[in-house]
Amino acid sequence: MAEPKAPQGDADLSDMLQELRVLQQGAQVLTAFLVILPFTEAFEQLGPVQHWVFLATFLSSLASLVFLSAPAANHRLQRPVTDKEGFKATATRTILIGVAFESLAWVLVADLVVSAVFDGPISLVAAGLTALLVLALWWLMPLLSRRARGQR
Repeated sequence: MAEPKAPQGDADLSDMLQELRVLQQGAQVLTAFLVILPFTEAFEQLGPVQHWVFLATFLSSLASLVFLSAPAANHRLQRPVTDKEGFKATATRTILIGVAFESLAWVLVADLVVSAVFDGPISLVAAGLTALLVLALWWLMPLLSRRARGQR
């Protein structure tokens, strides 16, 4: 016997919460790595610029976790959600802000890690390539696909 289909609003909400699980895992792993880093001997060998890059990376990663966790926390606190469209609109905004912070964190961590291994501008090249990949795959492709389908 087939399960009854959930209303479209419920299905969209469920999809959104599933997407958050994927995004949060990346941010959680990155943040866990960054939390440990200052307590290692290798951190002391980093230069002052790398310490600032670390701080920006850590704060970006933490901000992404806060924004990416907000929809799930709000969903739990508002339960039952009566204004599903309003909730989804707000959640979408917080998710996009979280993805922006996570994007920045991945670019910065590329610079941080490569600069710890190699001298010179190679870390900036790595950060630039990471930025291009994130921009293309996380931002441009979905927006261009959406535009091709005629959506705003």
